[in-house]
Amino acid sequence: MNLLDAYDVILSPSITEKSTLVSEHNQVIFNVRRTATKPEIRAAVEQLFNVKVKAVNTLNRKGKIKRFKGIIGRRSAVKKAIVTLEDGQSIDITTGL
Repeated sequence: MNLLDAYDVILSPSITEKSTLVSEHNQVIFNVRRTATKPEIRAAVEQLFNVKVKAVNTLNRKGKIKRFKGIIGRRSAVKKAIVTLEDGQSIDITTGL
């Protein structure tokens, strides 16, 4: 996988309360491309951040229909990857790439 493909797989880090809590367990949560597979995500994280990945778990969050002042809108569907790092490895997502 070349560097541009790695940037296409990993869209952004997920900065939420839950992602902050799981960081204590050596895990990082990323928003990834909807068609990305676990081996692609593993290769992209290892290449971009120079860390060793222990496991990758993924989840698909379907878009919800929401109303705002009577107007119906739809949230976009998102695929997230929970990446578990090997012991002693860490990623500081606040500094960026």
